[in-house]
Amino acid sequence: MLDEVAGCSLYVKAESLQRTGSFKYRGALNKILSLGGEEQPRGVVTYSAGNHGHAVSAAAKLVGRAATIVLPSTAAPNKVANCKWWGAETIFYDPIAERREDVANDLIDKRGLVFIPPFDDGFVMAGQGTAGLEACEQLKECGVVPDVVLVNTSGGGLASGFIEAVKHFYPSAECYVVEQAGYEKMAAALATGNPQRIAVAEKTILDGINGPETGAKPLSVLLRHGVKALGVTQEEALHAMAIAFASLKLVMEPAGAASLGAVLARKTPFAGCNVLVVASGGNVDADVFGRALDHGGGRDAA
Repeated sequence: MLDEVAGCSLYVKAESLQRTGSFKYRGALNKILSLGGEEQPRGVVTYSAGNHGHAVSAAAKLVGRAATIVLPSTAAPNKVANCKWWGAETIFYDPIAERREDVANDLIDKRGLVFIPPFDDGFVMAGQGTAGLEACEQLKECGVVPDVVLVNTSGGGLASGFIEAVKHFYPSAECYVVEQAGYEKMAAALATGNPQRIAVAEKTILDGINGPETGAKPLSVLLRHGVKALGVTQEEALHAMAIAFASLKLVMEPAGAASLGAVLARKTPFAGCNVLVVASGGNVDADVFGRALDHGGGRDAA
C-alpha cells in the first residue's frame, strides 16, 4: 500500500489528468478570459519550459486567439510538440546565453502581442488556486482534514494559489513548497523575503520546476502563510514516478512527482499525518518515463 511506503495517510491531487496534462491550463485560461478592451483581438505570447506554453496554446485556441510560445532550446520534445499541436508558433532561445524575457519582450514590441505571465500574476494565481479549492472539497467529502500540504514550485504561481485556498479552509495545515535540490530559489526567497533569480540547471529532467526566478506576488502569499521549502533530486523524482504508476496508475513527469518524492524520501517527519500532495503534471517523454520504470521503485508499492 502507498500509505505504508510513505509512512503517512497520503492524498494525491492528480493535476496530471487535467486538460493539457497539468495544472497550468487553469491559470492560462483564467488570464486569457480576463483580457478586455483593446487586448481582445490581439494574439498572446508567453515563455515556458513547456507546460505553461502548452496550456496557453490550448486556452488561446479555445477562445480563437493566435499564440506564440518562447521555449528554451533544451525543451522536452513532447512539450514542444504539444504547443504545436494546438496551432501555436514556437520560438526558441538559448537558456544559457539569452533571457527569455528579452525574447518575449521583443515579440511584444514588434507584433503588439499580449503577454500571459507564467506565475507572477493575480489572474494566473487565482486560476491555479482552483486546484486547491477542488482538493479541499474532495477532502471534505472524505471527511479528511489535511495536516500537511506539499506543492511543487518554480515561480510560485501554483503554490501560492493552491496554498491560499487550502489555508482558507484548513488554517492549521503545515505547508511546503518542493523544488529541485541544488537550485532552491524559492527557499532562498522565503529566507530573505525577496524574489530570487538563479542560474538554472543546464540539463535536468526536472524542467518543470527549473525556471530561473520566483515571482514577487506568489512570494508575498507564501510568506504570509509561513510556508517552508524542501528540495528533491532527480533520482527521488524518478522513484516517485515509478511508485505512482505502480500504486495509483498515474503517469507523472519528474517535476510533477517532486512533492511525492519529498514525502517518500522522508525529507521531514510526516508519520501519522494526513498529507496532501499535488501531482502537478504528467507530460513526460517516453524515454524519461522508461527510466522511471527501470528505476525499480515501483516494486515498493506494488
